[in-house]
Amino acid sequence: MFEVALSLALLLILAAFVAGVIDSIAGGGGLVTVPALLLAGASPVEALATNKLQGTFGAGTAMLAYARAGHVRPQDQLGMAAISAIAGAGGALVAHLIPAEVLRIVMPVVLIGVAAFFALKPGLSDDQRAARIPPPVFAVTLVPLVAAYDGFFGPGTGSFFMLGFVMLAGYGILKATAHTKMLNFASNVGSLLVFIPTGATWWAVGLAMAAAQVAGATLGARLAMRIGAGLIKPLLVVVSTAMALRLLWQALAG
Repeated sequence: MFEVALSLALLLILAAFVAGVIDSIAGGGGLVTVPALLLAGASPVEALATNKLQGTFGAGTAMLAYARAGHVRPQDQLGMAAISAIAGAGGALVAHLIPAEVLRIVMPVVLIGVAAFFALKPGLSDDQRAARIPPPVFAVTLVPLVAAYDGFFGPGTGSFFMLGFVMLAGYGILKATAHTKMLNFASNVGSLLVFIPTGATWWAVGLAMAAAQVAGATLGARLAMRIGAGLIKPLLVVVSTAMALRLLWQALAG
């Protein structure tokens, strides 16, 4: 029995480390951690709540790493972050109103579209382009939409924020990655605050995974800043495709 518990604990810690690396670069770490938590015996609600706890640490670590390197100024994103946190909490509150079955059918199509965009669109690099909408419009349209989605479902949040920053704000891929992390951190915090009163969070497990997330996010952010679009773009395509295939499999199996 002890050996089984130890094996599950090691599995969760390893999953959190890998997720931290992936999340800090392209998003999609929940594709690793949520199934691991379910395998360890968590109910769906417990898995989501615990995933938000450990994921918050990973997103926060990546945000600080990019900020220290000068790729983002967190103080410039405080307004957007507040909107993201509120929308994330709202999404978590209304999660029961949107059938998960509907999302499992719709989201693979959207994620495959994201993957195709980054894979096939020429000229995507770390260079900036002209913004298509001003920052205030971006803050009150795309930010709450993606953050609310993160609160009630989650897979692909980083990819959607990234797509918005590249397509609408005109950011290069590395800058978009850096700016995505604070908004993802804020939406995680907002939804986590909703989950905490439910008592569904596995605190000991979540904090152990959080430590691994911090290590993984630190490594991932360093790799992304060193290699830039050459790493972020292909990983984003792979992760988005993997999430889409997993969601499709869940929808068909269910």
